Amino acid sequence: MSKEELEQKIESLRTLVQESQMSTSNYTGKLADAEKELVDINKPELTPVQFDMIHEAVESGVGHFDFDDTDNFDIEYGIECDGKVHCESHGFRNSEDLVDMIVTKVHKLFVEATCPEDELDTTEADNHA
Repeated sequence: MSKEELEQKIESLRTLVQESQMSTSNYTGKLADAEKELVDINKPELTPVQFDMIHEAVESGVGHFDFDDTDNFDIEYGIECDGKVHCESHGFRNSEDLVDMIVTKVHKLFVEATCPEDELDTTEADNHA
């Protein structure tokens, strides 16, 4: 094989590699889209008004939480060389209370549905009794 033939072969292989990479990235994008669709397929659909209601419920839950209550925080103080007291660290302690307030507000927006699987379980239990 001559030098020119080898150079042509190398160039054609580079072209094939580039085409393959473009094809792979195209399929990768399609795969990501399909995976997202699969995740989203079982999600319940909400209208824009329902999303607004959820947003307002979360705002209300956060708005009614008492962030000024120092018992909600773990605070460590320190003293500087000149005698000034400063906060060295602080951490939010009552995140569960905040979550409960938000969840309560959001739950008030919905009615819990019965699942067909739950109804089958109780029917089967009644039949075996």
